[in-house]
Amino acid sequence: MNMNVEIKRYLEYCRYRKELNQNTLKAYRIDLGQFMIFIQDDVLKKDRIEDFITELHKKYKQKTVKRKIASLKAFYRYLEEEGRLDENNPFNKIRVKFKEQETLPRIIPRNEIETLLNFMYREWKKVRRKENSRDIAIVELFFATGARVYELSHLKCWDVDLNRGIIKIMGKGGKERYVQVGSEDVRKILRKYYKAHQEEIEISGYFFINRRGTRFTEQSIRNMIRKYTKGAGISMHITPHMFRHSAATYLLEEGVDIVYIQRILGHSSLKTTQIYLHVASEKQMEILRQKHPRNKMRIVNAA
Repeated sequence: MNMNVEIKRYLEYCRYRKELNQNTLKAYRIDLGQFMIFIQDDVLKKDRIEDFITELHKKYKQKTVKRKIASLKAFYRYLEEEGRLDENNPFNKIRVKFKEQETLPRIIPRNEIETLLNFMYREWKKVRRKENSRDIAIVELFFATGARVYELSHLKCWDVDLNRGIIKIMGKGGKERYVQVGSEDVRKILRKYYKAHQEEIEISGYFFINRRGTRFTEQSIRNMIRKYTKGAGISMHITPHMFRHSAATYLLEEGVDIVYIQRILGHSSLKTTQIYLHVASEKQMEILRQKHPRNKMRIVNAA
């Protein structure tokens, strides 16, 4: 069995059959390539695979190790299901346990989001460049929908209903979801941006475009946010994904059912969404400390 050929075939399967995004495919390619360099011809030897996993633990953090092992397991499972393994799947005999590390999502304080948007709108009114309306529309849409940077960068023009404010988002694995933009202010900036760039948008097919009329890339979006954050005098390092975390957390704090938040974010499992409960609980504790009526009671001889 030529493993290099099998890896190429597997990556094509992931791209065209599973419709995985480019970032995931790139990670799979790197992980499998690294594995092949180490393992060479011993692809079915359990001991050699165990040695590789040990090397991963020496070099990388737990999160990266978990991802790389998951890439390998998925590949071997594919080979097994396709009947390309002459022997039993060696990963069936390998048990890898990790000490669970729960990393709470980093959110942007509400006042910082307000500061950033106010600065962006002021800049737009000052210079009236077409690109400013695009930048505001992206940041507004991040917070309004909780979308990933990949999802907004690849948003197609026909997936945006400007009249009703409904956005069709293509998520991981080609799963689509519909998110309603509830704010009229956000819908208004989307319409203004589209009107200013309509011809270029329709030619490219992408909703968010750069000056050349091509797709506004993920890295360009990150650079744009960094530029405005600095201009607004915000010291916090803000990333696109932090808007997603912030949208979910603040919706929870406003009493939105976690099941609805799961659907908005496009999580396949409710367990993934539940991490925001821990962040929202900080707000609950603050409310209890400051607003609970017991704080105003005068109890004689209290402990």
